[in-house]
Amino acid sequence: MSSKPYILLVEDNPDDVELTRRAFAKNHIANEVVVLTDGAQALEFLFDADRHGRSLPQVILLDLKLPKISGLEVLERIRANDATCLIPTVILTSSKQDEDLLAGYRLGVNSYVRKPVDFNEFVEAVRQVGLYWLVLNEAPPAAATGGMS
Repeated sequence: MSSKPYILLVEDNPDDVELTRRAFAKNHIANEVVVLTDGAQALEFLFDADRHGRSLPQVILLDLKLPKISGLEVLERIRANDATCLIPTVILTSSKQDEDLLAGYRLGVNSYVRKPVDFNEFVEAVRQVGLYWLVLNEAPPAAATGGMS
């Protein structure tokens, strides 16, 4: 993997992965998208990045309902680790439960986006997420995240 900025998508539903990829392509968001399908994979990928010479993602798009380790537990562990705690993390979920929304913010999520059912609305939501987190947002310097870039 190159050291170019990339998006980490943690999503177990292949249809949602494909929809997200199509929405990025339709919106000309050219960043590489690394897809992991469960919470355990996501944590291993993030916490072993330095050892494998990988940079950390520019943004994490995190589903809540994941196999092995839930999205909320992944978020909690990301925020508890000095190397990963400042990575912008967006919950991208179909959950309409207020408890999930509140838990995500209590654990330090940067944004919570409910996946629209309609494809055109989904494309627009992904466009806005991509525009904000990949273009407009000013990320913390690499030195602030434990020296990893």
